[in-house]
Amino acid sequence: MTHSDEPLWPGQDDSFTLLGMIALYYDIMLAISLVAMIVYLFAYHKHFDVHITLLFVLVPISNLGNVLLAYAPTLEAALVANKVVYIGACYLQLILMLAVFSLCQIKLSRWIRTGLVVLSTVVYLSALTMGESTLFYESVALEHSGGATVLAKTYGPMHTVFIVMVLAYFVLSIGAIVFSYFRKNQVSRTTIYLLFLTEFVALISFFGGRFLVANIELLPAAYNLGLVLYLVIIYRINLYDITDTAIDSLVQTGDTGFVSFDFKFNYLGSNATAKAIFPELNDLTVDRPLDASNPTNARTLKWLKAFEEDEANNEVHLEHDGRIYLITVTHLYNGKRKTGYQLFIADDTERQRYIKLLNSYNAELESEVAQKTAHIVEMHDNLILSMATMVESRDNSTGGHIRRTSEGVRLLIEEMRADETCDFTEKFCHDIVKAAPMHDLGKIAVDDAILRKPGRFTPEEFEKMKAHAPEGARIVHEILKGTDDLEFHHIAENVAHYHHERWDGSGYPKGLAGEEIPIEARIMAIADVYDALVSKRVYKESMSFEQADSIIMDGMGTQFDPALEKYYLRAKPKFEQYYSEID
Repeated sequence: MTHSDEPLWPGQDDSFTLLGMIALYYDIMLAISLVAMIVYLFAYHKHFDVHITLLFVLVPISNLGNVLLAYAPTLEAALVANKVVYIGACYLQLILMLAVFSLCQIKLSRWIRTGLVVLSTVVYLSALTMGESTLFYESVALEHSGGATVLAKTYGPMHTVFIVMVLAYFVLSIGAIVFSYFRKNQVSRTTIYLLFLTEFVALISFFGGRFLVANIELLPAAYNLGLVLYLVIIYRINLYDITDTAIDSLVQTGDTGFVSFDFKFNYLGSNATAKAIFPELNDLTVDRPLDASNPTNARTLKWLKAFEEDEANNEVHLEHDGRIYLITVTHLYNGKRKTGYQLFIADDTERQRYIKLLNSYNAELESEVAQKTAHIVEMHDNLILSMATMVESRDNSTGGHIRRTSEGVRLLIEEMRADETCDFTEKFCHDIVKAAPMHDLGKIAVDDAILRKPGRFTPEEFEKMKAHAPEGARIVHEILKGTDDLEFHHIAENVAHYHHERWDGSGYPKGLAGEEIPIEARIMAIADVYDALVSKRVYKESMSFEQADSIIMDGMGTQFDPALEKYYLRAKPKFEQYYSEID
């Protein structure tokens, strides 16, 4: 077969080569954009911004229009192809701008986005009139320039609107990128650089590219470069989107099970980990409600309904096949909208075993600490009691006053606790009995000659004797100032300080009257006086119970709190029995 030098049609010359190169260029641009779209489909993640997806759809459509235009045999075919090109021309820069705003974390209101889409649609609808009205193109014809078929046109008013619109989209995009660079430190610097490069190349290509090579639009190449850059951007997005990467990593590791239900408790699905833990999930049918007659399903329904009633009921532990699982109930979301419930199933065995071991250790430790503390408290109480006994040994009593008055306080407290109208706490009752032995500690500071005097005191001696009350309070304060039990400290000081005060205000050391006297001191006073009356001292014989009772009753309202009379009367038989037994 021989080559002929004759042209294939009249007028064929070297310009055919140029025309073929132009068509081949558009073919290559279309192929590149399709490959980029396929790559994007494989990399696609449902959390990708919708505007990025639209870019990978619109660029191939725009490139297809350029291919159709390059091969158009007639003016009508060229106009149709050009209308396809303008789908990209009118919408691509808008989509690029919206993608920039989204990636730069700048939120546009729905009304602004809707308005911009309407604007681009109006401009595109005007472009559809080319060849039929002067709105977009005033005139259009098919010409051959340098061997290439092109549309010769003069522009109408809407084309000017189109240019201004595209320029505005470029300016807004660049502005958003610059703003993010200086004000949005949570936006990746690499993403900002890539976005700026995409916009810059598109801007140069749109407004100047057609003049670099005769009759060849460089914008398709710019858009393809943009797609490549956006593939890099979505790769970076996958790295920076902590939420998505965390969820994907969680699912891929296979350690956590997921089970989903809608708001009607219809089963929606579960992952392989959940089914491995609970094989009965394989028996559930998607879009069918849980069968409450099945024990396993009934248990799941119980969890879901408890969460439905109160979202604080979102965790439960379940022992299954020798393992302990933590079941966490949350809402299932589609975007920001709640669509149902989801169970997260995590193996919590080791943590629960550790907690159990820790609790056991803590219990043992608390028991040991309690024992040590009780021992220390006992030693402390014994020390105080020893000090009180030592002081008592200097007194002129026959001994045992501390023990007897402590028992008298206890008998009065028992009757008070039995009265429902009495609101003393258990600790208060315990503390006043414990404080009773400390009431006369101040006598350690009183001279032996006075303390052991067998007869009545002179006025001067009595003044010195009365000093034992405030001195006792000072000693108690010094002994207990390091204790953590401030309530006991307060009660013990009051007992030592005020047990010689009288209800009518004639007592000492402060001359307090009525309820100015702390209740613990008023109780102590009855037990102290009763013991002094019925006990034998070196300067007197013991009184009979009847005589002591008469004196106590006569003192109600003058020496003693009259409100305590009923408790004294209830306790009197026990007082008499106690003193009879120790005699």
